[in-house]
Amino acid sequence: MAGNELNIQIPQNLDPVYSNMIQIAFKDDEFTMMFLHQLPMANQAKAKAVVAISPTHAKKLLAALQKSVTDYETKFGQITNGAHAEGTDTQTLQGYS
Repeated sequence: MAGNELNIQIPQNLDPVYSNMIQIAFKDDEFTMMFLHQLPMANQAKAKAVVAISPTHAKKLLAALQKSVTDYETKFGQITNGAHAEGTDTQTLQGYS
């Protein structure tokens, strides 16, 4: 392997997770992201995955997402927010106890 290449091993039984909502909380030493799936017209969501990362990795994730969105929009056109059903926008929780 050259440079920053990383050999990633993905278990065969690892299933993909679909999420159409996210809740993000943070404290001084970590960001916690709860990936949720909300069915249309339902007033509830099911947690699909919870991921905690350090503030440093949160900043790197932000940069990686920005680059990916920019690359996507260059290839496919601008992403618009569109009309969201009530309660389907990204929710951010600031801090937690």
